[in-house]
Amino acid sequence: MKRLSILLLIGLLSTSTVFAQRVDNFILEDILTGQNFELDTHQDAKAVVIIFTTLSCPFSKLYENRIIELYENFKADGFVFALANPHFGNDPDENKKAVEERFKGRVEELRILNDGNQNLTRQLQATKLPEVVVITPSPTGFAIAYRGAIDNNPQVPESANMRYLVSAIQSIQNKRNPSPSTSRPVGCNIRMK
Repeated sequence: MKRLSILLLIGLLSTSTVFAQRVDNFILEDILTGQNFELDTHQDAKAVVIIFTTLSCPFSKLYENRIIELYENFKADGFVFALANPHFGNDPDENKKAVEERFKGRVEELRILNDGNQNLTRQLQATKLPEVVVITPSPTGFAIAYRGAIDNNPQVPESANMRYLVSAIQSIQNKRNPSPSTSRPVGCNIRMK
């Protein structure tokens, strides 16, 4: 009887975890192009990598080149990258002109999304800048495969010995679940409206 109770409890916990990781469709405007970015249009991607970031957070600035390098390294492999800015329009330094000055000509097709209303931030429960959420498609919808930090050393990229995002992407490429599936992001707090 005790064994049955434990098995039922484990089953309930694993089921609730799966449901907690589901991701509803969202549509956000790309700040640079003005075009919409819709999650549902990326069913054929291996994964959609959303990175919450801003122009003004010092941690975001430290990771900016690493993010662009990751995008360049994995975009041809079927991974869609998008930066989501939860402070866009809510902070005077987070505006279209500043985004264009920072990114125009540096990257092609990297989406920089306006999440100034913070609907995506709330849905994915992001709290830090930068924070990564890797979303994978399946026949039944989208789910979070990994959430957390990019790596474990914001200041010195060469000293990072845990490259969480690279590990998650490589696991997905090899048709495995990322392990770890979460890590603790370090950075600026997202200022909620």
